[in-house]
Amino acid sequence: MQTNPQPASPLDASPANLSPLERRIDMTVPMAEIDKDVEHRLKKMSRTVKMPGFRPGKVPFKMVEQQYGAQARSEAIGEAVEKAFGTAVREQNLRVAGYPRIEPKGGEDASKLVFSAIFEVYPDVKLNGVGDKVIERPQIEAGEAEVDKTLEVLRKQRTTYAAAERAAAAGDRVVIDFTGKLNGEVFQGGQATDYPVVLGEGRMLPDFENGIAGLKAGESKTFDVTFPADYQVSELAGKQVSFDVTLKGVEAPQLPAVDADFAKSLGIADGDVAKMRAEIRANLENELRKRIKARVKEQAMQALLDANPLEVPKVLVEQESGSMAEAARQDLAGRGVDIKNMPVEPSWFAAQAERRVKLGLIIAEVVKEHALHAKPEQVRSLIDEQAQSYEQPEEVVRWYYSQPQRLAQIEALAIEENVVNWVVANAQTTDKATSFDELMGNAA
Repeated sequence: MQTNPQPASPLDASPANLSPLERRIDMTVPMAEIDKDVEHRLKKMSRTVKMPGFRPGKVPFKMVEQQYGAQARSEAIGEAVEKAFGTAVREQNLRVAGYPRIEPKGGEDASKLVFSAIFEVYPDVKLNGVGDKVIERPQIEAGEAEVDKTLEVLRKQRTTYAAAERAAAAGDRVVIDFTGKLNGEVFQGGQATDYPVVLGEGRMLPDFENGIAGLKAGESKTFDVTFPADYQVSELAGKQVSFDVTLKGVEAPQLPAVDADFAKSLGIADGDVAKMRAEIRANLENELRKRIKARVKEQAMQALLDANPLEVPKVLVEQESGSMAEAARQDLAGRGVDIKNMPVEPSWFAAQAERRVKLGLIIAEVVKEHALHAKPEQVRSLIDEQAQSYEQPEEVVRWYYSQPQRLAQIEALAIEENVVNWVVANAQTTDKATSFDELMGNAA
């Protein structure tokens, strides 16, 4: 079929309703070509179509046309539009993002079909250097002090509680009955019996916990609490509520001793405390390496974004937002959350999706320009590294290599690693002494 794509306006963003990456092409397709295609489709269909009272292939053409003419015309027009658009795009050497929006254009000339295709294109990525960007590489060692801090965290995770005959203090677990009233009326969710609270854990509002502190078992107290202005329950946001609280029991925290039993609880079969500390240190060093690597990667990606400002097609951002929303739904469902009545909107992920799309385009250009493709030995090294934590690493290796999709995921990681290394090598990279708490996210 011969089509005649005729751009009626420049292929640029000059029309007021188009964004910088949107393009519009006006095209014309002769109706005679469409009529010819419709006839061809109907004749082909008539050879096999079945109708009551006729043998296959013997149905009169007029009846086939009457029954299937609209379908054949719709298909013919769709194919003509697709061909015309494809021809125009190839002639203009455009990289189309997503699908075009087709808009018919009316006219007095019935001998031709006139329509517009509005679509987005990929941006031209012209890389800028990262020589003026600064990458700070955290420097830290896992010493005895860091092992001690980690041990304290592990001990707190195994806290037990014992009854205490004294006033409640920070760290204690208390059991309370409470009734909250707003304007003299008990509000929804404002009443509970035998409710456990660990003071200082942050599960309750600070003013509520402060009202409990100092009470002994059997004592009651009435006090006011003002909810934050941004509290998630709008009826309570910014409101002052009166609470009647009765404390029924106080339990003091008991941390386990660092002894053989504690070591065994961490998987040291013979209970050797020295072995336990050595294993904690090894795990800690591994975790620190991962966090340092992640911190450097984050800075490298930001350096690429800062050096290469880029506008991206909205359709790609929408697709990525949709994928992220679906991944979030699946994650919630996997955690046992009923998501039927819990909307997860793609718009929530728009900013993150836009960042991902920008990075994807920039990284692709960096890889292409600097030949940073993944090497087979690099992919194998990453697979071996991931397989080490399993009892049968060789099975994990086979699992990755048995599916191209799984292997592609590791190849993507290898490429990303190559790009980060390239940025680090070309940016102003400095070593920065970093505290354990800051790197582990525990800094105040």
